Amino acid sequence: MPPTSPDHDDIVHSESFLRSLMRRQLSLSISCAATFLVALLGMPLLNYFAPDLMATRVGGFTLSWLVLGVLFFPFVWVISYMFIKRSIALENDEVTHAQTGKEKR
Repeated sequence: MPPTSPDHDDIVHSESFLRSLMRRQLSLSISCAATFLVALLGMPLLNYFAPDLMATRVGGFTLSWLVLGVLFFPFVWVISYMFIKRSIALENDEVTHAQTGKEKR
């Protein structure tokens, strides 16, 4: 039996499928970037508007240095982890919808 030729109506590789996936991943990227920027810009704002709070000592550090030096990198790792997991879930969801031919949302 000769090998079958690829299906030219392959919806998983269609332009609309890729556009939809890219749109949803862009939304995810923007939300992750916004979360990062809120944390990044929030620190100077907290230091400016609440200096007494940020000067509070916690575990031998001022709260400002604790957040910047200890907690900021794990926060970025959590954002990265959530981005990767959600991105994979978006791709799997798109493929499932494309293969079953169901109308999305």
